[in-house]
Amino acid sequence: MKKNIVFLVICTLMLSLRLTAQTKDEKDVVSAVETLRQAMVDGNKQTLENIVADQLSYGHSGGKVDTKTSFVEDLASGKSDFVTILLADQTIKFSDDVALVRHKLTGETLDNGKTNAINLNVLLVWQKQKGQWKLLARHAARINP
Repeated sequence: MKKNIVFLVICTLMLSLRLTAQTKDEKDVVSAVETLRQAMVDGNKQTLENIVADQLSYGHSGGKVDTKTSFVEDLASGKSDFVTILLADQTIKFSDDVALVRHKLTGETLDNGKTNAINLNVLLVWQKQKGQWKLLARHAARINP
């Protein structure tokens, strides 16, 4: 437990330092990614509905593709249950109102009472819609150990 708290504090400090050298759009996208990460762990339906675009295409590493409706419902109902999500090596590139975010995602899921480790490379496509960054698309690929 102590290791988790120390890790969380270090990550928060690193994120804070990174935010100081970024443009407003970069800060807003980093914030949107963090909001998404936390909402996925919490299964917060309202936050998930607010942060993802109506046109969402959410690709899983196993090949399944979700729409906004199925993505939000699976997380909010607990059908898809992320216990932890940690992000690392994040990069952001912009093209007009689109932000391409890449990172490594590690963590744990809980499926039918069984925990599973996850280790993924993820591409997120964010689009600025009416002044707010919305997740438009996501694709994940497993990282082989």
